[in-house]
Amino acid sequence: MSVSTIRPARLVGLTSGAALLVLALAGCVPNNPTSGEALTVDITDTTCVVSANTAQAGTVKFTAKNTGSQVNEFEILAADKLRIVGEKENITPGQSVDYVTHLEPGTYYTECKTGMVGEGVGTTKFTVTGKSAKVDASKQQQIDTAVTNYIGYIKDRTAALVPAVKEFTEAYRNGDDEKARALFGPARVNYERIEPTAEAFGDLDPKIDIREGDASEDGVPFIGFHRIEKDLWAPAGFTPSDPAGRAELADGLEQNIQKLYDLVHEPKFTVSLDDISNGAIGLLDEVATSKITGEEDEFSHTDLYDFQANVEGAAVAYGNVRDIAKASGSDGAKLVESIDAKLDALNKMLATYGSLDTGFVAYNTLTTDQVKELSDAINALSEPLSKLTHTVLGVSSK
Repeated sequence: MSVSTIRPARLVGLTSGAALLVLALAGCVPNNPTSGEALTVDITDTTCVVSANTAQAGTVKFTAKNTGSQVNEFEILAADKLRIVGEKENITPGQSVDYVTHLEPGTYYTECKTGMVGEGVGTTKFTVTGKSAKVDASKQQQIDTAVTNYIGYIKDRTAALVPAVKEFTEAYRNGDDEKARALFGPARVNYERIEPTAEAFGDLDPKIDIREGDASEDGVPFIGFHRIEKDLWAPAGFTPSDPAGRAELADGLEQNIQKLYDLVHEPKFTVSLDDISNGAIGLLDEVATSKITGEEDEFSHTDLYDFQANVEGAAVAYGNVRDIAKASGSDGAKLVESIDAKLDALNKMLATYGSLDTGFVAYNTLTTDQVKELSDAINALSEPLSKLTHTVLGVSSK
């Protein structure tokens, strides 16, 4: 989990009448595969400079380079400066990454977030001009199907998440620590499969999944899954919560999970084509940039449950846009072939350590060589997957 925002009421993937400028993103992509703006974003710990403050409607590629000393993220906000239209997280010092999205005409704001917490840096008005792009009927049908199917997947996974978390929190609340420990990893699986969706709803993701090192008195306190995890695998010198404290933590987690369920089941909830493809990329980035270190489940060492869930979530998102990528030409077909092969290889490697059905070995029992092998397999998949949005939106990745 990365703390993508602490600001309240920031939404992406939700339509709210004409006020939300990304309303048309669910269906529109450029019909010219060579079109698309290409901009740069220069990031330091204190600045966030985009090479231009305007672009034509359609596909826009931002190449963001972080020359600062801290991990950072690049965000595009709607006109109200609250709703997130798009974001690229986990841009590490010295790293240069591409982020591709589709923007409709209107007013936006760009900014960066040093350390991926707190207020944005370098917030600047960004204007998109021109007209909404159209696509031919056959491709529009593919896009509509991908969006419909992925929304269905998100709703289905949140519906499974609610009772799984309730079973876990009831065991924890009642002091049945052995059962709660056994349920901790499985209870998180459906959350980890759709984590980019939760990250879109303001501070809801941190309230559910913040790590102790990311908690702040000025932002979200240390609550949610990982605070309960610390009680269940209490480190030396730590005093676990009393029954009243347990009840408060359990109630809070249940309420926030229910809030996530309610939000994605609202009639206005939707996603865009690039939300889906960027979601696949983001899920694998989560593994590659933070979870591979073992810092996610630092007390329980159940990280391989999260690994597998992130990979499965990425596979589902990718699967929904796979045909669009494959039909985009010879490069798209080659990309799909590469992603398929490397995804299969990664899943086979994860299977050597267990499964979601039978459980996984503790992550801290893996050797340095085994962790490196996993990291190499994740990075091997990340490379072609990073080109997925370029391909489905029809813009060159060069």
